[in-house]
Amino acid sequence: MAFCCTESELAMKKRFEGAYVNAQTSTMKSIERQVCGCDFGGNSWTSKEQADALIKLIGIDATSSLVDLGAGTGWPGLYFAKKTGCAVTLVDLPEIGLKIAKKRAKEEGFADRVTTKIADAADLPFADASFDAISHSDLLCCLVRKRTVLEQCHRIIGEKGVMAFTVISLTPGLGKSAYVRALAYSPEFIESEFSYDALLEKTGWVVTKKHDLTNQYRDSCERQIDADRESSAELSQLLGKDEASARLDRWQEKLLAIQDGLFMRELYVCRKQCRNGVHP
Repeated sequence: MAFCCTESELAMKKRFEGAYVNAQTSTMKSIERQVCGCDFGGNSWTSKEQADALIKLIGIDATSSLVDLGAGTGWPGLYFAKKTGCAVTLVDLPEIGLKIAKKRAKEEGFADRVTTKIADAADLPFADASFDAISHSDLLCCLVRKRTVLEQCHRIIGEKGVMAFTVISLTPGLGKSAYVRALAYSPEFIESEFSYDALLEKTGWVVTKKHDLTNQYRDSCERQIDADRESSAELSQLLGKDEASARLDRWQEKLLAIQDGLFMRELYVCRKQCRNGVHP
């Protein structure tokens, strides 16, 4: 079954597969701990502090069923299951990331609460109202069919469920040169026809909380640069000298773009619309 609809998406999937394997090395885990405070091989900018805040915002506990989309190797979905006791279903396309996540859950003694599913977030293989909560971290900015993903999320969540997600987007009103520069250092499919507020409204969601995380995004990028510099020898050995150098250059250009106000990173907490507004 083919999940991705374009050659660009297939190429991105391939890159993630390699990144998930590299993320399990001691070098990458050390960098991740310095940047985000965790070592699950995270493929987003979600920090441990932000993950802890998400637990409260979503309201998950040992009775909850959560689906984490674009789960990669399990951050933050595994952390949610380990800390709260909730049942988590990890969804992604690269199988290698899900295998790594399942192995870690088994090693840490909570594999019975973890299910993995190879699936496209725009075509979720779950029944209607299957979950109490949905999370995804910096996922929509890496996908083409953003509206379809939000429609699928709306379908699979229960009437009183909560969806929380972070997303990186282009700052509205950029001039042509700034827009081109922003695209060069942003997630590959960051462009969107509509704002996320508009997309959520069009797909039946009500935003109950919204937080600007751009400053934290900038701070994480600064830590990333520092960590890469401190581990430059190890990264050169792991990735090759040229790729390690290019990686650092990309972080530095991304940081400048964030500092110049070209990107935003935001957190949304949403519930389903109902006839009288929003479900309690």
